[in-house]
Amino acid sequence: MSRVNVMVPYLGEEEVAAVTEVLRSGWVAQGPRVAAFETAFAAAMQAEHAVATSSCTTALHLALEVVGIGPDDEVVVPSFSFIATTNAVRYIGATPVFADVDVTTGNLTAETVAAVCSERTRAVIVVDQGGVPVDLDAIRAICDPRGITVIEDAACGAGSTYRGRPVGAGAEIAAWSFHPRKILTTGEGGMITTSRPEWAARARKLREHAMSVSAADRHGQVLAPAETYDEVGYNFRMTDLQAAVGIVQLGRLPEIVARRRALAAGYAKVVDELTGLRCVADPAYGTSNFQSFWLEVSPESGLTRDELLVRLADADISARRGIMSTHRQPPYVGVAAPGTLPVTEHLTDSTLILPLFHQMDDSEQGRVLEVLSGTGAAG
Repeated sequence: MSRVNVMVPYLGEEEVAAVTEVLRSGWVAQGPRVAAFETAFAAAMQAEHAVATSSCTTALHLALEVVGIGPDDEVVVPSFSFIATTNAVRYIGATPVFADVDVTTGNLTAETVAAVCSERTRAVIVVDQGGVPVDLDAIRAICDPRGITVIEDAACGAGSTYRGRPVGAGAEIAAWSFHPRKILTTGEGGMITTSRPEWAARARKLREHAMSVSAADRHGQVLAPAETYDEVGYNFRMTDLQAAVGIVQLGRLPEIVARRRALAAGYAKVVDELTGLRCVADPAYGTSNFQSFWLEVSPESGLTRDELLVRLADADISARRGIMSTHRQPPYVGVAAPGTLPVTEHLTDSTLILPLFHQMDDSEQGRVLEVLSGTGAAG
């Protein structure tokens, strides 16, 4: 019996050919493929501008910097997210303020954000957790009038929709991830999308040491102009090797999302008939790409979350504990007052992530469903 992994990247010969072409071109750093990927990604996500970066974490870092967040500012974030969401706030010296999330979606809401905003709040980072779209319009309705910038952490969101458009299309600025755990991958890598040309221009400059002339432009000239560095920048660049993979992956996105949604429906059909188990689902205002298919385990199932994880492991099935609570990690202990994030803590303690990947076959999903069917009593 072979192991069922929680996630397997969907890569093929097209990606191999694309990388080979870049290698043979002699230009492998940030260059024409990165530019082409930015253009294609912006079009696919209905964004006006796209800026490729080395990761979603660096994209968040740049997003906070270009919108003007600094050491005297507070930034509202969900604790119920990978730690990078909060780390980016610390990188620029601002103060993270944790807000609780909705128990059904795992996302921030207008109500939870409003409850923790103060006169020092300058930005809110909302997350499309696991690919479930956040209700962006509702949150912007309370933030925009106060001059609070909403940054969308769409790390998991490529292929999800919000009110009939791609996730992130309605954001002033959004950050994306292409880590192998995501359904669109470049190995590592990220992207900023924004409606503001001045933010895009500054992000492009900052990602490349704040050089006045890009390395690609200098390479294209026999006698390159001398560059200047007017501020402290970063090395947050994507390579053409990564972008070549990203262009192919972007073309696969509709197929990948359709397959993941079909597999998610197969899980839901069984889980909905079991007592004590609840699976993630589309919210009323959008559709999920099911980048993560998470399951809530209630006492009525007769098992704890950790006991179910052990049963799955005994069947050689690799599931994962649910999304972390960042405020429980050592760097952030004490940031949130005890008892202020009950939903976050409940979901972290009671959810797990089931295997879901494009190549998953019926027998592999059947093995997972067999374990689940042996836990919750029939409803």
